[in-house]
Amino acid sequence: MERLLILDGNSLMNRAFYALPPLTNAEKLHTNAIYGFTTMLLKMKEEIKPDYVVTTFDRKAPTFRHKEYEDYKAGRKKMPPELAEQFPVVKELLSKLAINIFEIDGFEADDLIGTLATFAKSKNIEVYIVTGDKDALQLADDNVKIVINKKGMTEKEIYDKKRMIEEFGVTPTQFIDVKGLMGDKSDNIPGVQGIGPKTAFKLIQDYGSVEEVLKNIENINGKKVKENLERDAEKAIFSKKLATIMTNVPVEIDLDAIRSKEEFDSSAVREIFLKLQFKTLLDKIPEVAEERVNHSLEVNYTTIEDLAEFEKAISRINEEVYIISDIEGSNVYSQCNLNKLYLSSDSDYIINVSNMLEKDEIGTKEALKKIFEADNIKKVMNDAKMTYTVLRKMGIDFKNLAFDTAIADYLINPSQKEYNLTDMALEFLNLNLDGEADELRVKEVHVLKKIYEELKKRLKNLNMEELFYNVELPLVGVLSAMEYEGFKIDSEKLEEIGKKVSEQIQKTQDEIFEMSGEEFNISSPKQLGKILFEKLDLPVIKKTKTGYSTNAEVLEKLLDKHPIVEKIMYYRQVTKLYSTYVEGLKQVVDKDNKIHSSFNQTVTTTGRLSSTEPNLQNIPIKSEMGREIRKAFVPENNDSVILSADYSQIELRVLAHIADDENLINAFKHHSDIHTKTASEVFKVPIDEVTPRMRSNAKAVNFGIVYGISDFSLAQDLKISKKEAKSYIDTYFERYPNVKKYLKDIVEQGQKDTFVSTIMNRIRYIPEINASNKMVKSFGERLAMNTPIQGSAADLIKLAMVNVYKRLNSLKLKSKLILQVHDELILNVYKDELNEVEEIVKNEMEKVKELKVPLEVDINVGDTWYEAK
Repeated sequence: MERLLILDGNSLMNRAFYALPPLTNAEKLHTNAIYGFTTMLLKMKEEIKPDYVVTTFDRKAPTFRHKEYEDYKAGRKKMPPELAEQFPVVKELLSKLAINIFEIDGFEADDLIGTLATFAKSKNIEVYIVTGDKDALQLADDNVKIVINKKGMTEKEIYDKKRMIEEFGVTPTQFIDVKGLMGDKSDNIPGVQGIGPKTAFKLIQDYGSVEEVLKNIENINGKKVKENLERDAEKAIFSKKLATIMTNVPVEIDLDAIRSKEEFDSSAVREIFLKLQFKTLLDKIPEVAEERVNHSLEVNYTTIEDLAEFEKAISRINEEVYIISDIEGSNVYSQCNLNKLYLSSDSDYIINVSNMLEKDEIGTKEALKKIFEADNIKKVMNDAKMTYTVLRKMGIDFKNLAFDTAIADYLINPSQKEYNLTDMALEFLNLNLDGEADELRVKEVHVLKKIYEELKKRLKNLNMEELFYNVELPLVGVLSAMEYEGFKIDSEKLEEIGKKVSEQIQKTQDEIFEMSGEEFNISSPKQLGKILFEKLDLPVIKKTKTGYSTNAEVLEKLLDKHPIVEKIMYYRQVTKLYSTYVEGLKQVVDKDNKIHSSFNQTVTTTGRLSSTEPNLQNIPIKSEMGREIRKAFVPENNDSVILSADYSQIELRVLAHIADDENLINAFKHHSDIHTKTASEVFKVPIDEVTPRMRSNAKAVNFGIVYGISDFSLAQDLKISKKEAKSYIDTYFERYPNVKKYLKDIVEQGQKDTFVSTIMNRIRYIPEINASNKMVKSFGERLAMNTPIQGSAADLIKLAMVNVYKRLNSLKLKSKLILQVHDELILNVYKDELNEVEEIVKNEMEKVKELKVPLEVDINVGDTWYEAK
């Protein structure tokens, strides 16, 4: 039997739009509905293998139902503009896929679906209707399957006549009668007042139809139900009529025209997918995948395993070379070794470095130096940091990295998961780089020049050249140097701290068992829930599918209900501390007794660095036990100390600069304690009468403003009333009016551009800011307020790192930069260089960029990281 696949365009687009997070392409077009719809279309085509495919859409013109009932669908929310703009694109895509579209003035998509299904049945064609709307269930039959798209875009339920009866106890046509009685709020179909789904289904199961129900009102139980039926009898009949899908819309159906086409414009589909940035969908359609193969690349290359040939090849490199490195082992300092190099200059080469190193280690290293240490040869790479680090381990100093395509692509598209050359070739050059290992790498290095030229143009167009060439590109070498240097660990001290934490865990566990009157697994939410909410009878805050919620938010609300709650919170804190930062750190201490963390430059959308293997930026500092961990981090040797240089309130200073607020600028210019000053303003007391609590609350207001805090959130944070929190915020804005103006202006700018930028023009796209969902939109607005501030602070500390590193190197000092934690730089400083290094660090950090307020740096020195803080 042949099969017809009918897609309910409006319903599926609507469901996809609300199910998927906001997505936009480079042109700021919203794409989540198109992506969800296309994914569903391809999935259903693959599963059903239809002979015919159509998609139906609603038209804007009023339908016959509107003419009969003026309030039909009244009150329904207007389609969000970010969804509306996706319909023309999805229709163009369907056109290029040779899938027929059915839409007609005066009739809904449902009526076209009903007509198409009825026609197909008459031709003995099996029908599959894919929709998110249960109205279509009335069309179910033995050979008409209704595929209801459910959770997200991944789950679905399939109904035929048999399943309808089994699940609902009514036939598909009786489903219309049910709707006649209960109405439909989404379509504003009135039904009978007071009759809900349960009663409606029961009445139709008992009497078979609306008409029979109305004939038997006297036999129906329940005085109120009888009264409602008598009063709204006409409404019930009319509602049934409105809910009935038409099956005879005057539309021509040509089976040949809707037949599933083997041939379509695959090149145009590919173009649309690339424009929409749907890279994952390119291989989902065989014809489009073939189109990619047609755009693939053939490259001639030479494999070199001999040192003499290698030297001959590199002797021809004069000004510029394009390099990809193959690094053996994981991205971990202690395990990485250089295996192969792929070079492209006048020709393309694979250099088997590891093979040559085995034969002649000294000769190979000298040959590598001729490339990498040559100041006059520009090197272009993709993600060069690990190459820097591996070469450092070999005693080779990487010089003149002219361009890193991964860093450039990150600045242009900061929210991507990865930045590889295969994706870039596809996006920028419309080239498919296929092949295994060596062949693929040679193709990548071959196109690296064109990708580099394209990215260079885009950086210029986006006014990002200063950020790229002065900050991000030189930072590659700085981060590599930090990874190479590492941070010395006192293993005995770490062991001692571990014992201390372990004792705290045992002590806290015993206290919890004593308070609860029994032993149980504290780490099991199920067992903990029973103790808290059944045995101790604490108020239930939140339930999940598996039982009681015992998350941090719940425990916070229970803090004043029983002393056990504080103990449980502390237990969680110390057990995490032990597993992550005691045992965890032991696992990553290298044989040189150092931790060589990896610093990631292309991960965060704000521009901040992240640290992994291990994450040294997240060592807890709020608790004394957490701070103890820093005692295990020590200087390189007895001749060194740890120096910590920390920007003082950099985000608030950046806010003062960006907002150009005179009062805030003056506070910093006069070196006032900004939190005390704000407390004085907000609480309207003289500065010398500000209490520690007032200052603490003002600090929460200051930092809350930076993150777009609401009065509700501030009230929760400070445990005060919403009214009081609002008065704090209002008073703050009275004293700092330009801050209020800035926050308003940046949100409006974000809504207009769908991105915001930092002082150095780092861009962050915020599609959420125009979302229809209020929570998503609010989140987008907070991002718009905070990103220019947090991102600018990130830019400044990165530039400071570059400048500090350059100064230390130019003066040939032994002291080294070894860690960055947000607003803080950590250095291993030799005692005989201490005064000079202190001056260099302070000067470079405070003079990094001229702002309307002074930047201030606090410097501390100690024999451990703990002491230096």
